[in-house]
Amino acid sequence: MSAKVHLHLHVSDLAKSREFYEKFLGTGPVKVKDGYVKFLPDWAPVNLALSGGGAAGAGTIDHVGVQVAAVNTVMTELARVKAAGLPVREEMGVDCCHANQDKFWVQDPDGVEWEVYHLNYDLEGEVVAPRGTGLTLAKGGSCCAS
Repeated sequence: MSAKVHLHLHVSDLAKSREFYEKFLGTGPVKVKDGYVKFLPDWAPVNLALSGGGAAGAGTIDHVGVQVAAVNTVMTELARVKAAGLPVREEMGVDCCHANQDKFWVQDPDGVEWEVYHLNYDLEGEVVAPRGTGLTLAKGGSCCAS
C-alpha cells in the first residue's frame, strides 16, 4: 500500500456527507459503522474518515487538496465528478500559491472545499500584496482564495 494522508472530519449530517463523498471520490466506503464512514479511493492518496455529530462550519479546515501527477487525471476526475451531479468550480491555467495550476473545486455539505489539482510549473519572483493583507502573491498571480 502506498502512503495516504488521513483526514478525519466531524460532519453535521453523516448520510448527506456519505452521499457527497461517494460521488466526489467515485467509490463507496470501505467501512461503515454506527456514526462512522471510511473511504480509501484508488485515485487519491487519502484515507478519509467521517464521524457524525459535528456542526456545519465548526471545523478549522480551510480546504483540502489532492495533487495529482498529470493534467489528464484532473480532467478525468472532473468529468466523473460532473457526471455524478456535483457542482464544480473549474480553474484551468490559474496562477495560485506561487505556481500555475489546472484544478477544480467541490464543496462538501458542511462547506469544506476540496481541490483536485495539477501543478503545471512554479512561478519565479514575488510581488508583495497590498499592505495590511499579510499576503505575498506570485508575480502575475493570486493567492489561493477558494
